[in-house]
Amino acid sequence: MTGERGRGAVLHALAALVFISGIWWWWRAAPRQSVDDRLAGWRHSAEQLLPDVGDQEMANTLALGAGTGHEEIVDVGQGGFLISVVCAGDDGSRVRVSFGSRDDSGRGLPCSGPRTPEVFSVGLVGELRLRIAVETAGPVVFRYALQRSNG
Repeated sequence: MTGERGRGAVLHALAALVFISGIWWWWRAAPRQSVDDRLAGWRHSAEQLLPDVGDQEMANTLALGAGTGHEEIVDVGQGGFLISVVCAGDDGSRVRVSFGSRDDSGRGLPCSGPRTPEVFSVGLVGELRLRIAVETAGPVVFRYALQRSNG
């Protein structure tokens, strides 16, 4: 009986060792996310330039790579809205912002230098389609806020 118990203990110890080794290997082999420290500063800058306010419908901050695009679709109901946008990034970085149809080439927005939020007044029925296209210089941080207009 003691021999069987000894073999059982060794078997359990080996199984635990294999399990722990597998977890260690899995943790070490997991891909590391490279974090650009500039993004944190740009995010802070964009959120300071366009802070959350009490009467806004929603706001979002996005980190986007060079040459990429992103589309936000937000259910908003019907009415007049103010959409404020701001971008932060390296020298020469720009985004193109458009609302609605894909044919709209949008408006260029610099992400470097002195930045101030741009505000657009739009009438919406049902949803907001916001398209952001980052030009060749990037990454950038883009922030937008949506609130109903009072008129």
